[in-house]
Amino acid sequence: MTGTLRVMTWNVHGTFNLNPDFDLEGVCSVIEKWSPDVVALQEVDSRGRSDDVFGRLADAVGEHRVEAHSIVTQDGHYGQVLLSRWPFACEPAVTDVSYQEREPRRAISARILTPIGEVTVVATHLGLSMHERYAQAQALAALVDAPWTIVLGDFNDWFWFRSVRRALASRCPVRTRLRTFPSRLPILRLDRIYATPSGTIVKAWTDDKARSCSDHLPVIADIAFSHNNL
Repeated sequence: MTGTLRVMTWNVHGTFNLNPDFDLEGVCSVIEKWSPDVVALQEVDSRGRSDDVFGRLADAVGEHRVEAHSIVTQDGHYGQVLLSRWPFACEPAVTDVSYQEREPRRAISARILTPIGEVTVVATHLGLSMHERYAQAQALAALVDAPWTIVLGDFNDWFWFRSVRRALASRCPVRTRLRTFPSRLPILRLDRIYATPSGTIVKAWTDDKARSCSDHLPVIADIAFSHNNL
């Protein structure tokens, strides 16, 4: 077993009466509190702002980042970002996993050179319909091509039938099971971290104090990998 890698996923969306102006410093303080090595953020919105939202978020983790914009406008962008304390082994890829005419969706894939070894990370934010998510999850499974892989994000998934969990089970059977939505009274396990069979989730938790920043709670996990499955 290797040392551990700390990863975090968080949908930082603000609603009408909850962080409507996107408290960037509040979000960064939650990230910095846990000092993760890799962070996947969804629903990052820089539209109508003069500050460098994506850059400030990167500063909370490290200098390495990949952005995937679903909406691009003259006054800013909206989408997701993958942040890393450690450098990338090669140029990360952004895969279009959009389904038919529904909202654009992306998956970010990056091979990260961490102190425990090279780990592939796939970050995403899946759609709202069951058939859409299932097709997108199958696309995600095709991106799992390394024995040390983590898939994380907001999967918008709570059913078992034709679910993300079933689509990813053969590739990534290891997963978190924390309730994250709605943040005020979490009922649904929408935000998850998956890993390949060689991975072990040593510890996983949420942060209740993050509810002031988003209607989702973050998921943080310490993950170790074994060489036995290589």
